[in-house]
Amino acid sequence: MDDRKATARWPRWAAYAAGAWSLVYGGLGLYWALGGAGFPFGEGDIPDARAESLLGGATAAGTAPVIAALGFAGAVLALVMARVRLRGAARAAVLATAWLAAWTLVALIPDGRIMIAVGYAPIFLVGLPFGWPDVDYFGLALPWPVLNLIVCLGGGLLWTGAALAFQRRTGDSCGGCGRSERGTATWTAPASAARWGRWAAYTAFAIPLFYAVVRWAWALNIPLLFSKEDLRWLHESGLVWGGAGLATFAAVGGVLTLGLVHRWGEVWPRWMIGLAGRRVPPALPITLASVVTAVLLSAGMQAVRTTDWTDPAAWLSSPMAYWPIWAVALGVATLAYYLRRRGRCHYCGLV
Repeated sequence: MDDRKATARWPRWAAYAAGAWSLVYGGLGLYWALGGAGFPFGEGDIPDARAESLLGGATAAGTAPVIAALGFAGAVLALVMARVRLRGAARAAVLATAWLAAWTLVALIPDGRIMIAVGYAPIFLVGLPFGWPDVDYFGLALPWPVLNLIVCLGGGLLWTGAALAFQRRTGDSCGGCGRSERGTATWTAPASAARWGRWAAYTAFAIPLFYAVVRWAWALNIPLLFSKEDLRWLHESGLVWGGAGLATFAAVGGVLTLGLVHRWGEVWPRWMIGLAGRRVPPALPITLASVVTAVLLSAGMQAVRTTDWTDPAAWLSSPMAYWPIWAVALGVATLAYYLRRRGRCHYCGLV
């Protein structure tokens, strides 16, 4: 089993990639601690965004040294994960630390600005030949603090891969698929995954549709869940159309989510000229859906921090309050799709 697992490639470099990211980012933390420019959190962030950021109160003097220390410690931890085969309590401690690093970098440090930048990008690309919207996309949606959040999100995805690879390698499982000769849980069987994956996919379809209906209502000057004064300001500023465009792409994304449980997510449909009838490579929807899940998770955790949960009437009617559920539902649907389509493992031969 061990020899066959060694043929899986990504688990070999996952920890090294996470360690390299941590080393570089730790170096940035040291640079900021020594007075370097560009500290992107708290005092160096955009003023209007600080209240919604987990590190909104951070200062370079107080936080940058912590970033440096955690970055360099992460590089050492990643090297241990790549080179040492731990067991027992030591394995559990390292594994918990790695997953905590992944969760922090994916869900806690980033915020909803990443989703806004990703969601508005198609709008600006479509409007570019017409000079609309008449604003600088990079200055508005992708200033350095937001780019830094994307860098942190990328580091979190690297740490997710490193934690998963270490968990499999030290748990006597196949590095490529996670299966073990000791057997697998019944919920991972394709038939079982098809059942619970369908519920998750339709949930991930419905939530952005709710968000889209609200935004489209605003574009049509209908004050749905909104005051007439605020709606008037949205129309006067023109922001209402950007919101409508973002809602449209959210709704399209919700429809595409259904491909995770329907045949057109496995075989290209007839209207896909040049691809019709061919097999959809599983890595394509899995990768795209996983990245979108990570982006939604960061926005969802911001919604958790900023929503007034003591006022049920407010959060029940707020589309953003459902973003955490959207992120979880899409992640679960993606996992179900992977379990249904993975088939026999190329590395260990298990089904």
